[in-house]
Amino acid sequence: MCDLVARTGRHQQRYEHGRRLVAGCIPFRYKDNNDETSDDGHKKLVEVLMINSQSGSGLLFPKGGWENDETVEEAAAREAIEEAGVRGDLVQLLGFYDFKSKTHQDKFCPEGMCRAAVFALRVKEELASWPEQSTRKRTWLTLSEAVERSRYPWVREALTTGFTTWHENWSNGNDHVDPSSR
Repeated sequence: MCDLVARTGRHQQRYEHGRRLVAGCIPFRYKDNNDETSDDGHKKLVEVLMINSQSGSGLLFPKGGWENDETVEEAAAREAIEEAGVRGDLVQLLGFYDFKSKTHQDKFCPEGMCRAAVFALRVKEELASWPEQSTRKRTWLTLSEAVERSRYPWVREALTTGFTTWHENWSNGNDHVDPSSR
């Protein structure tokens, strides 16, 4: 049984210029890569955590409405717990991604337009139970697998232009990438 409860409803949602504001993250971890073809034989392989969509096939990252009583960082961390059952450190804002939601149209956003702030989240803990565990399955994937299995084009873009670019720079010692350039 999970003691945490997912937030529901739209009464505290943030909107800006006709778009619903959402926050999410790309949860990641490192796994030993024992590939004998690699240079040092013990490089770390990065994996990202994706969850199933409730409305069809394909995978996505945890994300949801950014509410009036929280910062965008708090919203992203909350969504990671609610939807994927993971906790960790938000390492970097990767960028803002616009998309159209087919299922979340309301009086403030009749066309369903959304803007997602997406962060890299280094996972420190996988919870045994979490609020949406009965409807969400989590899957650890390599970057190439994640791109292939992403449900939406904007999710692939966040992974390829946001996460991959940031991670390459971060791994090489340049720990900051300007997300406003996306």
